[in-house]
Amino acid sequence: QVHLVESGGGLVQPGGSLRLSCVASGTNVQIYSMAWYRQAPGEQRELVAQSGTRIKYADSVKGRFTLSRDNTKRMVYLQMNSLEPEDTAKYYCAGRPGNVATANASGYGIWGQGTQVTVSS
Repeated sequence: QVHLVESGGGLVQPGGSLRLSCVASGTNVQIYSMAWYRQAPGEQRELVAQSGTRIKYADSVKGRFTLSRDNTKRMVYLQMNSLEPEDTAKYYCAGRPGNVATANASGYGIWGQGTQVTVSS
């Protein structure tokens, strides 16, 4: 059984940085397409970044966020710089078999429990 566990969230001031981590157990993450989503209270879940054959970002985070992977450690990271209050949300790691990513959240069958990011002064 595959599990994803996120960590690294917290409270940060505007302009600050955080690095989120997602560790996969029970599978070889190298053969999975991985993504980061976020969901703010009262809002729909939003794609932040996805990694399939190439990495894609939501327009709202381009130039500020970076998705990276360390397949040997079964890790996926999201480096978040220049954080803004609008980035406040619960961030989720998601995975699907194969190397074709999708922007559709329903296309990911494996989800972590999420980690809260709060950007506030």
